[in-house]
Amino acid sequence: VAHPPSNSLTMPFVRVQQSKAYFSRYQVKFRRRREGKTDYRQRRKMCTQDKNKYQTPKYRFVVRFTNRYVICQVAYALIDGDRILCQAHSAELERYGLSVGLKNYAAAYCTGLLCARRLLQKIGLDDVYEGNTEVDGEVVKTEYDGKTYFVDEVDDDKKPFRALLDIGLKPTTTGCRVFGALKGAADGGLDIPHNEKRFPGYDRDAKEYDAEMHKERIFGGHVGEYMEYLEEEDNQKYQEQFKIYIENDVEADGLEELYEEVHEKIREDPSAAEKKAFEPDKSYKRKAKLTLEQRKERVAAKKAAKKAELEADSDDE
Repeated sequence: VAHPPSNSLTMPFVRVQQSKAYFSRYQVKFRRRREGKTDYRQRRKMCTQDKNKYQTPKYRFVVRFTNRYVICQVAYALIDGDRILCQAHSAELERYGLSVGLKNYAAAYCTGLLCARRLLQKIGLDDVYEGNTEVDGEVVKTEYDGKTYFVDEVDDDKKPFRALLDIGLKPTTTGCRVFGALKGAADGGLDIPHNEKRFPGYDRDAKEYDAEMHKERIFGGHVGEYMEYLEEEDNQKYQEQFKIYIENDVEADGLEELYEEVHEKIREDPSAAEKKAFEPDKSYKRKAKLTLEQRKERVAAKKAAKKAELEADSDDE
């Protein structure tokens, strides 16, 4: 019997870490965790309610961004899924005079304001809690009965509507657009716990907050500055990047007035537009399906045409 040479490589003993028992007890993660869509640790903390509240829903102010729009919702959780109490979409801002830049910081503020005013109108608190009508970028809060409420004044009979900010998987960086929607909802009259540490204008090193910088961002000042800079430095890029702004006659100097008008119109009528009944386009008519005989004739005609083409090529040669 031939023995392997002494210097040959042999596999060392490897302990099996995942045994059959491990795999028989393995439980997959929730579907939305596998897809990377839901942070269940965060969700559990926001949805869990105290037992002595007797199943009173815990409301969340949900903010999400798509490639083109901002979506704000007020939702609460039930055992069979979430229920949406109110929603606002930045595409609706066109009704109020804003048709460009529907996902920037200023648009996020407008959408949050619209969602807040719509919700308070729905539950009958819009006259009690008007919110902050003069936008100054400051954090508004009031101490009442040993508790902190993030509104101007607290009514003795009706407490403000409290909701918790739900940002999903968005990173909470300073100046993020999520906090623009939060500020809009807070100025709209919702009681959302927050502070100034993530607003634009906060300096973490100096621990100082510049409310004027935040106010400028709410009124699209950063967009106006970039428009002016690009128009001077690279006019061709300006024409391409701000093409829709130019088509709608929106200039850098008029952005602040534009957003002020939008805020006023939202407060005048935050109700949702009436739904239009879907009407399909009946002008389109589908082609009639060919019968078996027609399909056979079609194939035969194609064969004959190809055969004639090949014969013509052979004659030319």
